[in-house]
Amino acid sequence: MNEHSTGGGPSVPGDRWYDSDAGPLVRPYAMTGGRTKPGPGNVRFDLIALVVVDDDPTGPAEESLLGPEHRSLLALCRAETQSVAELAADADLPVGVVRVLLGDLLESGFVRVGRPVPPARLPDERILREVIDGLRAL
Repeated sequence: MNEHSTGGGPSVPGDRWYDSDAGPLVRPYAMTGGRTKPGPGNVRFDLIALVVVDDDPTGPAEESLLGPEHRSLLALCRAETQSVAELAADADLPVGVVRVLLGDLLESGFVRVGRPVPPARLPDERILREVIDGLRAL
């Protein structure tokens, strides 16, 4: 009996260990070329880091050299500024893969990464509560 057969019947060519509804299967290491860290500078992308498409992007010829996952992330960033966590969710990719791909895009000049406002620079909680109370009073 063939190890790939199901229900005692003969194995169907191409019907292996995943079902047809799963779509094409690409391993994360294939998307990143086996890399686990973004770029030679080992830039670390926080989950809340904001990714913006560069105002002066590289031309369409250079963009055509990118892989489909890179282009997908660029399209998501063009629609609106997103955090690394949002990009991973919207692209349906693991966060580690998104970090590596963003490192490529950052080094190529396609995107800029901004840091969110540090907590020390945010308004005091007391002030925010006063604003909320004032709005409720309206």
